[in-house]
Amino acid sequence: MQTGEQQPGYQRLALLHSDTEKSAKAAQELAERADFVSLDDADAVVALGGDGFMLDTLHDMLDSHRSLPVFGLNLGTVGFLMNRYYGYGDITSRIARAKPLIVSPLRMEAITQSGESVSSCAINEVSLLRETRQTAKIEISVNGRVRIPQLAGDGVLLATPVGSTAYNLSANGPILPLDSQMLALTPISPFRPRRWPGAILPESSRVTFRVHEPAKRPVAVVADQKEVRDVAEVHVEIARDKKMTLLFDPGHALDERIVAEQFIT
Repeated sequence: MQTGEQQPGYQRLALLHSDTEKSAKAAQELAERADFVSLDDADAVVALGGDGFMLDTLHDMLDSHRSLPVFGLNLGTVGFLMNRYYGYGDITSRIARAKPLIVSPLRMEAITQSGESVSSCAINEVSLLRETRQTAKIEISVNGRVRIPQLAGDGVLLATPVGSTAYNLSANGPILPLDSQMLALTPISPFRPRRWPGAILPESSRVTFRVHEPAKRPVAVVADQKEVRDVAEVHVEIARDKKMTLLFDPGHALDERIVAEQFIT
């Protein structure tokens, strides 16, 4: 993940919004004051909504194999991936001054108990979670070497720097600066090893999770919002062939907010 240099203003903008009344109203106000084009004709996107809508927008681009720079405006709750919404001001000049941030997602390959293979990408994190009251028991390998023979607990997750302030932080994982080129491997309510705090891994790592007693202790894997149940094995690594660009107002970039988040008490 890396930051880029300031780019010239994008000429053709598409406008997307979440299905909330607040976002729809803001989209109408912007559309009355700026000329927007269809997504097919655009060279950048303005997205109105919250972090969930931003993730949906980015995943739609990954699925369509056409990734456009996205300037998000927060009309949701947290808006960690978004810029502030100030009203219907000159959106084109804000985008012209925006700072681009290039990110690559995780690629998850899950193999179910029945032998089915399912692949998906995750911008925030890939998490393995127990499905029942039974404690999950998971072996963790990094680059083919077993590091944790058996983690017993509610589960485990692997987060990108972008996702390190989301579920990872709630699970007491570390906050990773965007230029760290690291991944956070974080246990979720671990029982054994009782005091294992997790690990910070190089971005080049390939992590494999194997579920022990999967029939008795079923585990689901979630890549951002996509869930696969009853998994037996999961492989996760950075998808280096996929890059996405987020646009931020100067002084409001995501890398700055990740640093600031470490000082919030």
